[in-house]
Amino acid sequence: MADERLVETFVELADTLIDEFDVIDFLHLLVDRSIELLDVDAAGLLLADQHGRLQLIASSNEQVRLLELFQLQNDEGPCLDAFRSGTRVSAADLSAADERWPRFAEAATGAGFGAVDALPMRLRKELIGALNLFRVERGDLDGPALRTAQALVDVATIGLLQERLLRHQEFLTEQLQTALHSRVVIEQAKGLVAERLGVDMEEAFAALRAHARRHGLKLSDVASSVIDGRTGTPLLGVPGRPRRPEQ
Repeated sequence: MADERLVETFVELADTLIDEFDVIDFLHLLVDRSIELLDVDAAGLLLADQHGRLQLIASSNEQVRLLELFQLQNDEGPCLDAFRSGTRVSAADLSAADERWPRFAEAATGAGFGAVDALPMRLRKELIGALNLFRVERGDLDGPALRTAQALVDVATIGLLQERLLRHQEFLTEQLQTALHSRVVIEQAKGLVAERLGVDMEEAFAALRAHARRHGLKLSDVASSVIDGRTGTPLLGVPGRPRRPEQ
């Protein structure tokens, strides 16, 4: 079953020429399947903009989203090193990486992570981003998992660049700028759904994504419709929680 799931994932990551291709959902697929198929606990993905600056596009949970933003704000961490060097960057023990990444290592261990691997999204000399794989337990990611991780990243990279080439789009300008704008809209919708239904940000995002997939819609379009009131939060199918009385 694991082999079948891996093959299915490769097919999904390679199929970027579908109508209404959604880059945000595509990259969240890479993040989700990395956790499912590899021995990792969380993941985050950064893409470079037209100026070569990395931007957060996808994360497995709110904790990793904040950690990735912290990495970018402080200009240090494994994803940045992997992107700049074009090679995999690993730390089997983050508590011993304080000289390498003093601020990031402290933040990562404070978030409960013991180890990390960062893989560049690279095709020959073209670098478009990097994937961070976090583990709670210290230690190296084993050989088969690393090879699988690299294969997933390579297929996703080729898929994105293929979509750029065959559709004659400027990936690092138009598509990425659209993705970054969509990310802002989605974050706003997550906050709105979480506040209205009394759920956490991860549950709110899962509801938005599930609604988009159920109805064949783009995630960013669902988020926009929630923000402007065209889609009410009850339609997302998330049970609300009783709010705690204010202290």
